[in-house]
Amino acid sequence: MDTLQNMRVFVRVVEAGSFTAAAQSLDSTTGAMSRAVSELEAHLRTRLLNRSTRRLALTPAGERYLKRCGQILADVDSAEEEASCAHERPVGALRMHSFASIGQQYVLPAISRYRALHPEVTVELTLSQRLPDLFEGSSDVSVVTAASLPNSDLVSHQLGSTCSILCASPAYVHTHGAPRTPADLAHHDCLILKTPTSDAHEWMLEGPDGNVEMHVDGPVQVNIAESLAVAIREGMGIGTLPVYAAIEGLRNGTLVRVLPQHILQKSNVYALYPSRKFVDAKTKTWVEFLRAHLPQVIARDMALLEELTQEQLADAAALAPQVLPGGEQNLAH
Repeated sequence: MDTLQNMRVFVRVVEAGSFTAAAQSLDSTTGAMSRAVSELEAHLRTRLLNRSTRRLALTPAGERYLKRCGQILADVDSAEEEASCAHERPVGALRMHSFASIGQQYVLPAISRYRALHPEVTVELTLSQRLPDLFEGSSDVSVVTAASLPNSDLVSHQLGSTCSILCASPAYVHTHGAPRTPADLAHHDCLILKTPTSDAHEWMLEGPDGNVEMHVDGPVQVNIAESLAVAIREGMGIGTLPVYAAIEGLRNGTLVRVLPQHILQKSNVYALYPSRKFVDAKTKTWVEFLRAHLPQVIARDMALLEELTQEQLADAAALAPQVLPGGEQNLAH
């Protein structure tokens, strides 16, 4: 039995004054109207209407039920209208998830710009190193980094590609020197960034001579890139940082890139959300905003990294001893 529909029929019969008039207004039949009210009475185990050949009259129980029906149906109509508007206008709470580092560096600034466009949307951002079950409903959208995604029913949009680089503090390089080859890392303190998707002690360096895998160890292990960046700036050792977590330190001089011709952990940035027939406006506009905004930001940081690296290589070349004719070295620098 469709209780809500039968309630609507009951209210319409009372308003119209007869089953026939109600049937005409609802484009139905008198028999269908009568059956709907009878089903409702059987379900409630009480008579709602006193029927005669001339008129219908509400029973005391029917009067009370009519008032309740009016309130319930008004709330249902309001809820349906509100839900329908949610597909048309971004409003309400948007529950976001992101991996911690990219969330702080990219997602939070993006939220600020998004809310300037859609001020009626409030944001609940959860930063976590593990992807939640989006079908469970705890989050509407997730922004993650991964080399690739497993097959799933999630809708995914790639927002750009990035990588990690090796960094140290100027003080560490001054005291311990900088590695010249990946093999030199065995003689340095290597700080470990532990992630759910990779073996933190195995560094696969991609450089001009191909890939080199190094087993590393060191005095500090953390699980968030921003914490590792602090450890690096404090001179504790050499660590791998995603470009988006390293770029500001490289720009202001608190970090130095080591082995600048090598990169690690190529990964893609994805926006994920559950596959649904109807996606509400706040989720749709947020994903559309990310697709327009984040690729530009990621490309900007990768271009800046290339510029800073070329400057570093040029400075290193200028400071290197030059071999003069006859085999002597020019140390005038």
